[in-house]
Amino acid sequence: MPANAKRDYYEVLAIERNASGPEIKSAYRKLAMQHHPDRNPGDAEAEEKFKEASEAYSILADADKRSRYDRFGHAGVAGGGAESSGFGGFDDILGDLFGFGEMFGGAGRRTRAQRGADLREDLTLEFAEAVFGMKIDIKVRRREPCGDCSGSGAAPGKAPIKCTTCGGQGQVRYQQGFFSVSRTCSTCQGTGMVNPDPCKRCRGDGRVVRERTVAVNVPPGVEDGTRIKYPQQGEAGKQGGPAGDLYVVLRVKEHAFFDREGKDLRCVMPLSFPQAALGADLLVPTMEGDHRLKIPEGTEDRSVFRIRGKGVPALEGHGKGDLYVEVRIPTPRHLSKRQRDLLEELNSTLKVDNKPQPRSLLGKVKDIFG
Repeated sequence: MPANAKRDYYEVLAIERNASGPEIKSAYRKLAMQHHPDRNPGDAEAEEKFKEASEAYSILADADKRSRYDRFGHAGVAGGGAESSGFGGFDDILGDLFGFGEMFGGAGRRTRAQRGADLREDLTLEFAEAVFGMKIDIKVRRREPCGDCSGSGAAPGKAPIKCTTCGGQGQVRYQQGFFSVSRTCSTCQGTGMVNPDPCKRCRGDGRVVRERTVAVNVPPGVEDGTRIKYPQQGEAGKQGGPAGDLYVVLRVKEHAFFDREGKDLRCVMPLSFPQAALGADLLVPTMEGDHRLKIPEGTEDRSVFRIRGKGVPALEGHGKGDLYVEVRIPTPRHLSKRQRDLLEELNSTLKVDNKPQPRSLLGKVKDIFG
């Protein structure tokens, strides 16, 4: 094939000649993302491949042009490809395919009103406050519409005018080789308007910083990292745009002896050997006060007891979790003579065969599989 000969458009997009419209679009999308000049700065080969794919798409995506191309080849669409159009419309093609302005850094089509920024405030809670919930007022510093200019940014008696740099569009176009790229106008910051006589109080921004009180309602059962959203409690938008949102992120302190696992609580309590052997009644602390727990005789070390309904309320409002109490039986290290005599007397009455015990089948399986 001669050096200056064009490749078959179907070959360029790597599709069959009977490919459907969606298949053509999908093939072009893949190549455009791979070879776009903004992703391959200074790469002449990538630029040429992008140009070639764009030209093929401009023909095959148009039913009339595709019909003429299928009948007469390149001669049937001479002058009707991407080269003759100067590629001025390919930002629109890419915008239709996958949001060109956002994908490749362009501003896209903007309205003059701009949404305000979202805000985040961290709120630290005690463990009990997270379990039972609470109401609290927090202070939030945010931008709000300026009262002197009513948010316009212009001095009293004046009004914003259309930005001459972008013609009020909020974006400007730059030609990068064969491709037209849109960028946010640096003069008006994408609003399309400028203030030659800015408001002195807000300096033309249309917003001023104020501190506001926001009532935060923490529901029972929240966990560390829970986010509470307050719509339109963030910063005010520009040119009358909607306010952003406020997100309150909760940080929960650890408890002195409770561990939390979802709705359930866990704690560890010591138990003496006589209590474990003879049984005992323990007063177990819960988030709602002490609870009497009966320990049966012959309780072994690390046994776990479940106290129903003494955990954390479900955040969705359906029931409560449980409290699991694990008992530990410590071995005394420093014995008095009286204690030693009693233990020796007890030991003389207990018959223990100090030989290795056969491992159960279940124990072997657990050892093998962890």
